[in-house]
Amino acid sequence: MKRKFVSIGECMVEMAPGGNGDYRLGFAGDTLNTAWYAKRTFSDDWEIAYLTAVGDDEISRRMTEFIRDAGIRTDFIQKIPDRTVGLYLIQLNHGERSFAYWRSDSAARQLAGDPARLEAAMVSAGVIYFSGITLAILSAHHRTSLLEAISGARRNGAIVAFDPNLRPRLWEDAETMRQMVMSAAGVSDIILPSHEDEALHFGDPAPDATASRYGDAGASLVVVKNGPGEIVSLDHGEIGRHDPVLVDSIVDTTAAGDSFNAGFLAAYLERGDLSLAIRAGAELAARVISRRGALVD
Repeated sequence: MKRKFVSIGECMVEMAPGGNGDYRLGFAGDTLNTAWYAKRTFSDDWEIAYLTAVGDDEISRRMTEFIRDAGIRTDFIQKIPDRTVGLYLIQLNHGERSFAYWRSDSAARQLAGDPARLEAAMVSAGVIYFSGITLAILSAHHRTSLLEAISGARRNGAIVAFDPNLRPRLWEDAETMRQMVMSAAGVSDIILPSHEDEALHFGDPAPDATASRYGDAGASLVVVKNGPGEIVSLDHGEIGRHDPVLVDSIVDTTAAGDSFNAGFLAAYLERGDLSLAIRAGAELAARVISRRGALVD
């Protein structure tokens, strides 16, 4: 029987610069990006599934079809009548991206509204993956429901991986964001933060501080991404330092962290070598940021 990797979150319509002043329509979102790269990096011993909610309109149908065509299971995608999906537009400035969003009525905000569906998706899961954005788009009640379901799956043997992916504009306030992210860390085994965000919103002076904070929350493994800087890991209390993979030309940093997470998790869960896994994640991210868009063949 194949092992199951379940990624939970929001997929959106992506309008990405095409390079000639035009925009290309695609589908992406942090946890979908990781699922997409996971399908390409995990061995055939794994099946990759995505849990979200979409509307009942044409663009939702096209999104679901896109995910299915990528080889990702879609049977945990709920269809909600009279809703649609969110949209974002990427703006680039020398490779660095900024975003404009239209997502206030996104169907994905209801992804944790059906506890039975959550339980069915997580039954027999080998890995459950989610992010701070997954939590940010939910109501307070649904955040609790999701964390309870994830905690239950963890007790049943699932490995839980979490990327804090701090986006304060999605939250009611910064304190709620910090509290919920640390609550999520408390039900997670592997945490994959980015130091730049953690320094800004938690005040961590160095990647070591980020790693220690999440280790103190209960994670057995923390890998702190740090852009072009040194990557720091905390494995059962032991600090490790790892060289980044440098890129000659950065075209688009969209999905850098998402692809790192997929490459790292695939290598780590299948081979068990932490240093090699971090290298695999960094190499995949380096390839992704050398191209345009979130999803790079």
